[in-house]
Amino acid sequence: MRRLIQNGLRRYPRKRRGATLVEFAVVLPLLLAILMGIVEFGWVFTVRQTLTNAAREGCRTAVLKASTEDDVAIRVREVMDPLGYEEGTVWTFDASPIANEMQTVTVSAPIERISITGGYVLTGGSYSISGTCSMRKEGFAAVAIP
Repeated sequence: MRRLIQNGLRRYPRKRRGATLVEFAVVLPLLLAILMGIVEFGWVFTVRQTLTNAAREGCRTAVLKASTEDDVAIRVREVMDPLGYEEGTVWTFDASPIANEMQTVTVSAPIERISITGGYVLTGGSYSISGTCSMRKEGFAAVAIP
């Protein structure tokens, strides 16, 4: 075993061992940037899916005959709670009036507030990601066309 280690060290002279460390120091920032980009993309994708699910659940609540706007807000908050973000400061939602035949719920959040890096990795200006869902309300009679 000792002989194998000595033979391995003879292949790389002392001058060469320092070069390996320098090469690693040059490549390390690139590897960390790629890793951070993967983590950032994964987190933003997770938040986007949660926004879409919150909009869908809010819309499913809004289309019920006996639902109110408070019911929709409560359901959207229930879906968004696991992320730990505060409503109004990080994410907002907008629902069409309950009396409408077609219900639309939109939940959105600015990328700067949900990004792990503060939006440095996913740059390209200030923008929001959102989830939207539209459904027809139960109990509305279809309008007959004469």
